[in-house]
Amino acid sequence: MVFMAQLALSSRDAARAEPRNKKFVPLPQVVPVRDDRTTTPETVSLGKQLFFDPRLSGDNAMSCASCHLPEKAWTDGLPQGKGNGGRELRRNTPTLLNVGFLSRLFWDGRAANLEEQALVPIQSCDEMNQNLDELEQELNAVPGYAAQFKTVFGSEATQAGIAQALAAFQRSLITEPAPFDRYLAGEKDALSYSAQRGFELFKGEADCARCHHGPLLSDERFYRLGASFGDAGLAAVSGNHDDKGKFRTPSLRNIAQTGPYMHDGSLATLTDVVTFYYRGVPTSTPDELPLDVQPLYGQSFSEISDLVSFLETLSGKAPEITPPDLP
Repeated sequence: MVFMAQLALSSRDAARAEPRNKKFVPLPQVVPVRDDRTTTPETVSLGKQLFFDPRLSGDNAMSCASCHLPEKAWTDGLPQGKGNGGRELRRNTPTLLNVGFLSRLFWDGRAANLEEQALVPIQSCDEMNQNLDELEQELNAVPGYAAQFKTVFGSEATQAGIAQALAAFQRSLITEPAPFDRYLAGEKDALSYSAQRGFELFKGEADCARCHHGPLLSDERFYRLGASFGDAGLAAVSGNHDDKGKFRTPSLRNIAQTGPYMHDGSLATLTDVVTFYYRGVPTSTPDELPLDVQPLYGQSFSEISDLVSFLETLSGKAPEITPPDLP
């Protein structure tokens, strides 16, 4: 659980404005798209090949799947990701499951859609370190890719086409209904008694629902939690000093499968995460900027296992994806 705040509001004002009774709805099974071409099987197939192709990196050693592994719930299972040449990155690798429903991408919200997001790690010198003009040339020299881009987009491989295809594939990564979805649909025995107690705490005394609600259990806002210091977070995007150390609320969908947690991977387990909110939140920051959450000193440690039980019910079956044959 991570508490975050909206770009246009101060986090404290946003928290005061929010009622405690949040809406919980099942996860949709169709992602809205802006361009019909991104819904075709041919576009998704092309995007899948690109996603698993190490030619998208400058040294042909990394693919998108190097950091987003299907067998690890489309994360890498590491506290912080590994980039170009095995370099350790600053932030934890988010899951791509249900990513098509998000309206802000990256921990700092720098991308507004998957098309915009797709090219950022490819050209980042810290990540895949690929020149995009050179990537176009490399893909157009591969007959299989040249033919597919012609079929899907009516042109040779372009940066825009690469982004659209990758986005189309990522939008297909939708999980099936989780036990929590079945519970919302009226199947009351879909949750254990412990998980049901956890849900009551989640939307009540533990106040997790302040920021974790809706189909993704995320308000997609940005908050300063104090899990660690030294990363500018949202401030690097907004240029506003008051945004220093703020990060986007992640989705809690399949959260039990996507540890370690927090923007820096500093918490290994869900028990660690809940314990952080109960007792581990610091009381101040090095630069005296206000934190957006307070420790739950009034709540008992005995509640933590019930909250974890609830969080474990948020995992739905992921689509079965195997690496494709590459052209």
